[in-house]
Amino acid sequence: MISLVPSWAIYYDEFWDAIKRRNLWFIKLRYGAVLMLFAFLVSSEFILGIKFTNTQSIALVLISSTILIYNGILHWVRKFLKCDPIKFNPLHFSLVQMLLDLTALMLVVYFTGGIETPLSMLFFFHMIIGSLILPGAIIYTIAFSVIFLFFIMVFAEYHFIIPHHAIAGLFQAPMYSNFTFTVLYSAVFGFVMLMSVVLANSIAHQLYRMEQKLVESLDQLNAAEVEKQKYVMSVVHEIKTPLAALHSYLDIVLQGFLGPVNEKILDKLQRVRARSAEAIQLTNDVLKVSKLRLLDEIKKEEIKVRDILSSVLKKQRANIDRKKVKLHFKDNRKVRTKILGDKLLLEIAFSNLVSNALKYIEDEGVVEIILDEKGKGIQLEVCDNGIGIPEKDLEKIFDDFYRASNIKSKGYEGTGMGLSIIKHIVEKHGGTIEVQSPSRLASQNKPGASFIVFLPLES
Repeated sequence: MISLVPSWAIYYDEFWDAIKRRNLWFIKLRYGAVLMLFAFLVSSEFILGIKFTNTQSIALVLISSTILIYNGILHWVRKFLKCDPIKFNPLHFSLVQMLLDLTALMLVVYFTGGIETPLSMLFFFHMIIGSLILPGAIIYTIAFSVIFLFFIMVFAEYHFIIPHHAIAGLFQAPMYSNFTFTVLYSAVFGFVMLMSVVLANSIAHQLYRMEQKLVESLDQLNAAEVEKQKYVMSVVHEIKTPLAALHSYLDIVLQGFLGPVNEKILDKLQRVRARSAEAIQLTNDVLKVSKLRLLDEIKKEEIKVRDILSSVLKKQRANIDRKKVKLHFKDNRKVRTKILGDKLLLEIAFSNLVSNALKYIEDEGVVEIILDEKGKGIQLEVCDNGIGIPEKDLEKIFDDFYRASNIKSKGYEGTGMGLSIIKHIVEKHGGTIEVQSPSRLASQNKPGASFIVFLPLES
């Protein structure tokens, strides 16, 4: 099997998608061409005063029918093509289409007057399109073959080796036997054909080189991102060790193992402990995000989302009771379908969503957690009547380290990484997350927020 795929494009999905789109476009265009050819046969005598012989009419009908048949076969075959550079792929499919079309066009040109027909101009269209898709060696070979066959046809008609099928009413005198006309027309035809291929293939080659450089740059950026995440993980991990030790020493002092502590000093130490706990949480969040970005694949297993949420709520029970939160958990699904995903990562995401809702509501606030069906997946909504999110912050709320402007002013502690982690986890599972504020539980001075997560059944 001839390899037509550039080495840089073998694993480049956008390249394959472009080729498949063009193939489908050719197929649709071919249906239109067949309709136009039939319309030309039917209406030419009445509109243009052109008369076809019985031989011409039968030949053109057969050619049109053949085009329609092989186009239907191509339309069906394209659905089963795979982007395998070694086996028959969409690029080979493009080559087959072009060869079939050029063969059909050569026959149409022959039965509509040969050198006298204006339909020979359609060869240029095929050459330009082919130059944008196929490698230079292939398209130049095709171009020279078409020129050679066209010259042979013109030469054979001029010397009466093959019959000439003139279109009655197009020329007052036959042109195929005019030496000057045939030589000049053939020379111009060959020149324009080659120039069309040279220019179109040159432009395509430049575009492919630019695209190749972009792919290489993207690979380099991805490699740099991987190295950056590894470096961040190593640095953060080193920072976490002394922070954890400091936290442990503070616990020893605060628990009285080293003797009584003055109340003023105790208050300061408790604040230091709270800050150290926040710093440890921040390092943990950074490590989680870095690991997520390094993972090309996630662990997939069948998961019951309801069980994960029940586990999360069980762990948050003390916080719920302390703030006397009115929490409502509803599962509106008719069929409690399992999804494929990473249980640990989803538990982290759901835990962060629920803890955020509990964190940013006042005592005796309301939190609703609703599971529902949506298309080929499930939808999870975590809704509250807390402090909400200002409209100006909604677009940035999922950015790393970003915290809403109303949180800082009210003294809420946090790292600004929780929602970023949630978004990464959801997207790793092929899902989406969006936020609405005010929420549907909003009341005066309590706008609240609603986070809606969609997870497909199969990611």
